[in-house]
Amino acid sequence: MVPRRRGRRPWRRTRAYRLARTAVLAVVLVAVSLRCVEGHRERHPEARSAASRVPSAGSSARGHPAAGPSSSPDASPPAPLPRSPATVVRIPDLGVDAPIVPVRLDAHRQLGTPPVDRPKLIGWYADGPSPGEAGTAVAVGHRDTRTGPAVFAALGQLDPGDHVEARRADGRTAVYTVDRVRTFDKDHFPDKEVYGTSKRPELRVLTCGGLYRGKAGYTSNIVVFAHLTATRGG
Repeated sequence: MVPRRRGRRPWRRTRAYRLARTAVLAVVLVAVSLRCVEGHRERHPEARSAASRVPSAGSSARGHPAAGPSSSPDASPPAPLPRSPATVVRIPDLGVDAPIVPVRLDAHRQLGTPPVDRPKLIGWYADGPSPGEAGTAVAVGHRDTRTGPAVFAALGQLDPGDHVEARRADGRTAVYTVDRVRTFDKDHFPDKEVYGTSKRPELRVLTCGGLYRGKAGYTSNIVVFAHLTATRGG
């Protein structure tokens, strides 16, 4: 009987595997756009009001960063977390505290969104990094639906220094600090800039933006760029 070799990690736990998976996901995400809500008829008055307060890309709605876990550039970055599915996303400055539903790419290579009849859910790209894991994670949500404002109605109001908190199934929380907020025309969406690979844990939060044009939907996407600055629990 041949002795069993010990001390060797399974392939799926090796660094080479993680790097290979990240590279594959980056290729898959290139040329992927966010599928904005279909079936709008008339935007709810509250949604129009919220949209009117969304500043242009890079501008500030409040003029001050939010308090929270350390986001100082001099602070040592936290170590990436192992894989564990997202369960809840909180954005304190927007009053968002929403459960997660996993989303994937559809047959047209478009990123799926939460069900239209559940506008307060947030979608987390299930085939990408989980909260706090190394690489570029992606979360998406509706801006509005036929029934009124949705979970990301005011996403464009986030400022650099604000925080996005993602709770995980293992009870830990990954805290991301916003670096910038941009609005991109869907016809000229910078896939590599938004979905490109990253060695550190990063997060992109997307929703629809720009003008609403009936069956064609929204003309743009709002994208929040953030990176991991703290972890809690565990």
